[in-house]
Amino acid sequence: MHDPRDTEFSALSVDALVEQLRLRATELGFVGFGISAAVESTGFSDLVRWIDAGYAGQMDYFANRLDAYRHPGGVLEGCRAVICLAYPYPAGPSADVPSGFGRVARYAWPGIDYHDIVHPKLKKLCRMIRRWDPDSSARGVIDTAPILEREYAQRAGLGWRGKNTLLLNKQLGSYFFLACVLADIELPPTEPHESSHCGTCTACLDQCPTDAFVRPGVLDATRCISYLTIEHRGEISPEFHEPIGDWLFGCDVCQQVCPWNQKRSRQVTAPEASSPLQAVSLQEVDQLDEASFRQTYRKTPFWRTRLSGIRRNAKIVRYNGRIGS
Repeated sequence: MHDPRDTEFSALSVDALVEQLRLRATELGFVGFGISAAVESTGFSDLVRWIDAGYAGQMDYFANRLDAYRHPGGVLEGCRAVICLAYPYPAGPSADVPSGFGRVARYAWPGIDYHDIVHPKLKKLCRMIRRWDPDSSARGVIDTAPILEREYAQRAGLGWRGKNTLLLNKQLGSYFFLACVLADIELPPTEPHESSHCGTCTACLDQCPTDAFVRPGVLDATRCISYLTIEHRGEISPEFHEPIGDWLFGCDVCQQVCPWNQKRSRQVTAPEASSPLQAVSLQEVDQLDEASFRQTYRKTPFWRTRLSGIRRNAKIVRYNGRIGS
């Protein structure tokens, strides 16, 4: 049966639609909202150089889908608008990690795969667009599709690119996930963020434990602790064992030292941040088999690393704890 409210909704002006989307996004927990026109990526050539330099390591999905990064139309045919959204993750102070435990990057603290948190929210925004125009197409993505999210988020006014490559926002710092809703309808773009507010600060570059930054804005992922402990398959080169310290999963150092994260507004909260994964017992890791790993971590970010990766990381952290005691 036809819902008369759909007729009323489809009669909204495009500006009114955008305002409804903005309000709904806020209700859903997003703390940043902006719109970029779906134009050809200006960062595509930088991506090609980054891959050619070998900085992507084993992340073959970049090269395998390379051409799609040229334009958002590579993700959604006929794409005309990119709605960029910021969703917060925990930003409180890190607790001291006791001996015998491994430290976990804060984005994983909630103990829930962030895709499972954010994707349903994106689907609700997509449904609003299709309700406004039943002939339209919309797709929500969060870091699993070939689109240079940070470029379009900067175009949409959500922030600027920091020297650690992450998007920075004066109120949010960098402790947020970037998500996008792609649509094949034209939407009025918001003002881009054209200024940078890093100044002469190089804390993120100077404090990186593995010296992973080639230069400001360029990361050699093959030296990055986050890459090594999450994406890398196989053994980790011994040169990185000591710098890994107690990081069992990921690394936050280049974010922790950033002044903008230290100034982050206390009004920004992450609703699902119950923090059960702030640290993990190395003894617990030792006792895991494939079945228990699946049962415990299937719906968490740890699943990406696989049991073999977590065991490998735990071995390094345990050794570092012994030599540091």
